[in-house]
Amino acid sequence: MIVSKPKNTDEYIANFPVEIQLVLEEVRATIKTAAPNATEAMSYSMPAFKDNGLLVWFAAHTKHIGFYPRASAIEKFYDKLISYTFSKGAIQFPLTAPMPLALITEIVKYRVEENKNRINKRKVF
Repeated sequence: MIVSKPKNTDEYIANFPVEIQLVLEEVRATIKTAAPNATEAMSYSMPAFKDNGLLVWFAAHTKHIGFYPRASAIEKFYDKLISYTFSKGAIQFPLTAPMPLALITEIVKYRVEENKNRINKRKVF
């Protein structure tokens, strides 16, 4: 359980039991690989990644890892999320099963392109 507000992802992860830390590090590494130009940040007291704006957030909960890729990604990957509990902007990956790293990779890559396209549309030539 988090006692104080973490200043960075390392502090956030360190607040959990070792078995949860391993899962969080696995998710973190997957996001880093899928978005190599992204930078880590803390947002809403959760680890987040930024690349032309915020990409995704993730957080540990009692029975799941929360993954927050924005509503557009939930809509895009709806068919692949049917077996998970999800809402407009959040997905719950249960701690009782392996993390769906390939799906996380797909979602992150989608969000990278989405942010890039949004930025490119704003540019005036």
